[in-house]
Amino acid sequence: MSKAYTSNLTRDQFELIEPLLPVAKPGGRPRSVCLWAVLNAIFYLVDQGCSWRDLPGDFPAWQTVYTYYRNWVKDGTWDALHERLRGWTRAAHDRSESPSEVILDSQSVATAPMVHRSVGYDVAKATKGRKRHLVVDTALLNQEMNLDGTETSPNLR
Repeated sequence: MSKAYTSNLTRDQFELIEPLLPVAKPGGRPRSVCLWAVLNAIFYLVDQGCSWRDLPGDFPAWQTVYTYYRNWVKDGTWDALHERLRGWTRAAHDRSESPSEVILDSQSVATAPMVHRSVGYDVAKATKGRKRHLVVDTALLNQEMNLDGTETSPNLR
């Protein structure tokens, strides 16, 4: 990679999480893309809020980055990475890796009038839209997040 973005992982950070990433599949063509560049592209996308197709040219092709991201979501790599990093962060702050208390919050989010997929109606707040739930521990580290239509959500008041 030629440019340094604020969202990039340092080499030390990458070496810390590299063992958590899946190894290349046996057989077939050898892996030609650098996973450090793929992760930096994903973090750039999250940081900048751009679309896959708008990734700068000094990252791997957007199709490659998206394929790695999709596969890591499907096989649980992102969840495992999150769990491990959260555990390390808690341990660094002299806390047990598993929290004993969590904080749950929910929010109804209104959607555009023409959106009909996964939309419900929250009777308590008279809002048509989706409901998001967030669970954090007492150190405010994300434990779980869920987004769904309000009709399928529990009515938390």
